[in-house]
Amino acid sequence: MEVIIVVIRLFLFGVFALAGIGKLLDREGSEKAVREFGVPDDLAKPAAIGLPILELVIAFALLFGGTSWLASIAALLLLLVFIGGMLYQMAKGNAPDCHCFGQLHSEPVGKSSLIRNIGFAILALFVAVQGRENQGASLSDGGGGLVQSLLLIAVLAGVAVVIFFLKSLMDQQKQVLRRLEILEIVGGGGVAQEREDAGNPEDAMPMGAPFPDFALPDVSGKQVTFEHLFANAKPMLFFFLGPNCNPCKALYPEIEEWSGELGGKVHFVLVSSGKAEDNLKKFDGPLGRNMLLQTNRELAEKVHSKWTPTAMFVDADGNIASHPAVGDAAIRELVGKIKNEDVTREHVHFALKNGQPIKIGSKAPEAVLTDLNGKELKTAELAGKKTLVVFWSLSCPHCRTMMAEIKEWESTRASDDVRMIIFSNGEPHELREAGLETPIFLDPDFKVSIEFGMFGTPSAVLVDENGVIRSESAIGAPNIWSLIGGKN
Repeated sequence: MEVIIVVIRLFLFGVFALAGIGKLLDREGSEKAVREFGVPDDLAKPAAIGLPILELVIAFALLFGGTSWLASIAALLLLLVFIGGMLYQMAKGNAPDCHCFGQLHSEPVGKSSLIRNIGFAILALFVAVQGRENQGASLSDGGGGLVQSLLLIAVLAGVAVVIFFLKSLMDQQKQVLRRLEILEIVGGGGVAQEREDAGNPEDAMPMGAPFPDFALPDVSGKQVTFEHLFANAKPMLFFFLGPNCNPCKALYPEIEEWSGELGGKVHFVLVSSGKAEDNLKKFDGPLGRNMLLQTNRELAEKVHSKWTPTAMFVDADGNIASHPAVGDAAIRELVGKIKNEDVTREHVHFALKNGQPIKIGSKAPEAVLTDLNGKELKTAELAGKKTLVVFWSLSCPHCRTMMAEIKEWESTRASDDVRMIIFSNGEPHELREAGLETPIFLDPDFKVSIEFGMFGTPSAVLVDENGVIRSESAIGAPNIWSLIGGKN
């Protein structure tokens, strides 16, 4: 039993030492990881330094019989915190990078990382329950047989560490090769290329907007529509690729693997442009043989996807339900989140960028507002009909530009169309002069608008018939209209 306890202590020493050293070698990544687990920004940097130091202290305390019992308890408590954090993030549908071994090895939080930490916790618990007096020998003790055993174990542990490092180097080499392929696109032979047409990779249709309808041929020439794909009654993961995109080609084998893993729960749709033969040569596989082809990137432009590769998740109701995942790293992050989520649940969505709080799935906040004629509106009264709630101000030039579009929508809307209401500041008489038929409710301090998740003008959210917010805040007139499928 003494040898078993010492072996477990030595193993846990290796785990915590590697974790601590790996995190210290990548403090920026460690800071990002603790932030993604919910640590406030002002505490993220101290936590990113303090956590690996604590792990190293635990590691070295495990080497000595006089301190190993307390170290095993500390290791168990720390592992339970890690496990709790992972379960919480997985329950929310998130898959932050665990950054478990820092620069040496990292992966999105999932079943494998959870099981691994539970295994470590069981070992730490086993050592802790032995009590202070039954911790086996210290590495500083004598005893020829025990010392020889420990030396053999140390050699084996050293070999394992070398193998681990080699695997990490190979993984990093793959990442470097992918980055070099990206550089081939961005820089032509060392000459900088302008990408003014590329746009902001995060500028996309808001989550909650219906995915636009389309009719595109596949590589065999057969016409495919969104309605046809929607008939599968599955969520969809769209990939926007290009025949001249080397990073797309490098990522394609992984896309095929993900399709095999997730094909039962998510339908994969690949969209490219150019000639069929060029794409079949670049993307040689089952998904490539069903790829849809645009003429002039018309579908990609509809969803504001100007970069390749980009992925976008669409829920089973046909609504955009993720931020655009631009580039291989972001796509892997999105796929990792999808793997750990029940994609059939109501209000499922995947946020991939930091910003203002997203209210999707939340009840519309309770408030009372007054319109230009003194009539009160209780926000609870929004239930019963789908409503586009717009945050709008006369002091905003973009809002004034949008005013003509609102009037056009008012003149063409049918009685069964989505209802619109406007939250605004300003003087009632000036708002009346705007000549809008849409009800305007006064929100002078923007308190109610902010509670709805709107932080700038013009912006809007969609509230469903049950009084539940169904979209993130759409910013700008084009994105606002996208929430209801366009002005007409």
